[in-house]
Amino acid sequence: GEIALRIMRTGQKMGIRCIAVYSEADHDAPFVRAADQSFPIGPAAASESYLRVDKILETARQSGADA
Repeated sequence: GEIALRIMRTGQKMGIRCIAVYSEADHDAPFVRAADQSFPIGPAAASESYLRVDKILETARQSGADA
């Protein structure tokens, strides 16, 4: 979370809109609160959220992210 937060803050200083994906366990994490927009992607277990590339890519498409 700390690395994500640092990257996000740097991007925002550069005028880049930042989004975050998060699991249920991280719903109130600093990187989620700092994001311009955030999206839940699943339960706390990484195998059901952060490791689900299909969910992450679908969220990126829906959000209009380009990177």
